[in-house]
Amino acid sequence: MMRAEAQDQIRPTIPFPIPENMLRMVEEQVSKQPAARATFYKAGGEWKSHSWTALWNELRSVGAALLEEGVQSGDRVAILSATRVEHAVADFGILAARAITVPIYHSHTPDEVHYVLEDSGSVIVFAENEEQLAKLRKIRERIPKVRRVVLFEGQPAPTDGDWVLRFDELKKKGEASLAADPSRLEERMASIEAEDTACILYTSGTTGVPKGVVLTHRNWCYEAAAVARVGLFEPGEIILLFLSLAHSFAKVTVAAWLHLGGVLAFAESPEKVVDNCAEVRPNIMPAAPRVFEKVYTAVVGMGTSQPGIKGALFRWAMGLFEKYARARQEGRSFGGLQWTLARKLVFSKVARLLKEQRLGGRMRLFISGSAPLAPSIAYFFDLLGITILEGYGLTETSAGTAVNPPHRNKIGTVGPPVPGTEFRIAEDGEILVRGGGVMKGYYNRPEDTAKVLDAEGWFRTGDVGSLDEDGYLRITDRKKDIIVTAGGKNVAPQKIESYLKTDPLISQVVVHGDRRKYLTALITIEANNARKFLEQRGVKVSSYEEMTRHPAIREAIQKTVDRVNEQLPRYETIKKFAIPPEDFTLEGGDLTPTLKVKRKLAEQKYKDLLDAMYDERFD
Repeated sequence: MMRAEAQDQIRPTIPFPIPENMLRMVEEQVSKQPAARATFYKAGGEWKSHSWTALWNELRSVGAALLEEGVQSGDRVAILSATRVEHAVADFGILAARAITVPIYHSHTPDEVHYVLEDSGSVIVFAENEEQLAKLRKIRERIPKVRRVVLFEGQPAPTDGDWVLRFDELKKKGEASLAADPSRLEERMASIEAEDTACILYTSGTTGVPKGVVLTHRNWCYEAAAVARVGLFEPGEIILLFLSLAHSFAKVTVAAWLHLGGVLAFAESPEKVVDNCAEVRPNIMPAAPRVFEKVYTAVVGMGTSQPGIKGALFRWAMGLFEKYARARQEGRSFGGLQWTLARKLVFSKVARLLKEQRLGGRMRLFISGSAPLAPSIAYFFDLLGITILEGYGLTETSAGTAVNPPHRNKIGTVGPPVPGTEFRIAEDGEILVRGGGVMKGYYNRPEDTAKVLDAEGWFRTGDVGSLDEDGYLRITDRKKDIIVTAGGKNVAPQKIESYLKTDPLISQVVVHGDRRKYLTALITIEANNARKFLEQRGVKVSSYEEMTRHPAIREAIQKTVDRVNEQLPRYETIKKFAIPPEDFTLEGGDLTPTLKVKRKLAEQKYKDLLDAMYDERFD
């Protein structure tokens, strides 16, 4: 079962019991609460669910069918799909066959899909729908190892022949196999070991070719037990999931759900999360910071654009909030009669709207990960009585490395290490991690593995940070993203970018200036808020590009840049900025699947804009 990819290293002892493997966690829930609801998902416009017993039976059918398809222990089986209940069932079925899941982002291009399939050597692919099937058809001649495609929804074409099989047909094949001889699957499942590889997750590849991260049953079972000890999830709670199951943040959420036995609700899509919150009424939702940024800008944009006294009142309250957030960040108290009135007249109403109408009324906490969250946005939600616990981890550490505990949340940090994980800060500030979540290695890349993982089990994260007196971790930036100015000053761009993105007019920011004499920025605008902003001033525009050129937009953003500059040392201030003619998007290839800007690509794409800001003829 694929042991060759890992270098010899010391495996740290986990100081508490963990489940034997991923499937044992499902089996334990079946024994404890066989009829209890395990999943919640929408099909045909209605919400449906699996009991734990039904989930167990369905995953076994998939596992048995894969055996009928000739899947051997250690074979790689890919899933090309957005997050949906079938994705999870297929994943568990792959594990039941003692095979290895290779999730692929549904946003990947055919060439990106080809790379993952070829690099992993996948033999079967589960595809979400006809859109994903079309990608596979396009590269069929280049993926000869893929002998079968299983389609979650839609119909194969006659030209597909027997290459494509519907998911319901696959499950029927498995049911028949189990009825004839269940022992074959039972023996395969009984042979699963903790060190067996459970999945290969591919990195984004923003600084080179994507690498397959090899993660074991032991990794995920450790993470599940460690998260339980932190107390993030309570047994029986509803977790709303829309994060991609090709990302480690979603995978660790699934592991925690299996261990604690709550209900995993699958959002219809990221665009329908708010609607689904009102329908499902979840207790917990993990999300990337971009989601909280969008909610914040939508709320603030809507409030500040209201006409008359309502808009004036909201803008007055937000002016006070900025002072409040800055005081909180600096450890100062903030109060007074005006602040009391602002909380009562404005923020209490916003809180009621969000919590009761938009979030379903039962949301206990959000968990933020995959990128830094601006402290001011966290303070805004905290002011509304909505807790966001920021955490930290990488694909190579099975995501869950640090997280703020529910009742000891320190905004601006990612919390202490989860139980059983240790941090060390190298001389250059790089964060090193050792613990039960650290990967076995990169798939078929021993040299790359040796660069980041030493014989004592310490993983070099590539992130720069520090530990405070309570052992809470504070992330400075990605080591590779640190800007060194022409004057020799080190600048962490993410901090500056997060400050700027609190302006509801701003969508994305890329701070630039490596080896340059000063810092500049590419700033894109949030289209809906910018349109409302201009309409308030009697201006109607017909396109995004027209908005980017309007003087009122540039003047408003300049005020935000000036305000942020006041909080920064001189060498970190933004001297000039440019507004590209289009926003950074996932569809345009500007963002990673976790909605982070591909910094180097953006700098290449808008090289002329950036160079113009350093042209001395215009200084």
